[in-house]
Amino acid sequence: MGLFSIKILLVMIIGYLLGSLNTSIVVGRIYGTDIRKHGSGNAGMTNTLRTLGKTAAVLVIFGDILKGVLSYIIGNLIITSIPDSITLYNISGIGGMVGGIAAIAGHNWPVYFGFKGGKGILTSFSVVMMMDWKLGLILLGVFVIIVAITRYVSLGSILACVAFPIGAAIKGNSPIFIIFATILSLLAIARHNGNIKRLLNGTESKIGEKKKA
Repeated sequence: MGLFSIKILLVMIIGYLLGSLNTSIVVGRIYGTDIRKHGSGNAGMTNTLRTLGKTAAVLVIFGDILKGVLSYIIGNLIITSIPDSITLYNISGIGGMVGGIAAIAGHNWPVYFGFKGGKGILTSFSVVMMMDWKLGLILLGVFVIIVAITRYVSLGSILACVAFPIGAAIKGNSPIFIIFATILSLLAIARHNGNIKRLLNGTESKIGEKKKA
């Protein structure tokens, strides 16, 4: 295994372990509550807000964003050069993207909490902002508009994820960037499987109302 491969593996491990520090579960334990046993059962910010309130939700927002940012920065610090023979990867930010994707995977399937985590939207957003902040702001706008119109947080998240690789392609980002954008989006959308079913069935909870049966 070459040095570059070892660095990639190291970045993946560090990103995954950082991502596995699921903030909503940690904050829930501070409050004496297992967030996965209340509300929607999802270990994320929205369920934390509904179950524990605004202060707890703010802590989750900060923690989920921070671990995505740290994973991206650490990844780029470790991988500072790319072998010339790997022309597809001969771009800046490959280490950050690998670390960021690993952090999202860790958030979704945390090794510290029985591989039962959240949907990774906040962590995904922080990684998107590190990859391309202009595109990230556009996706945030998509999310806000969809939620404002429909009051479905899940629908806003899903459509923003769908728009990420599409927006990257339209914007002219590199092929490897678009590949990572697609992987990131698929990770997030896969975790919304239950939400998609409830949206189709008309049983998904809107923001500001209690979870439907």
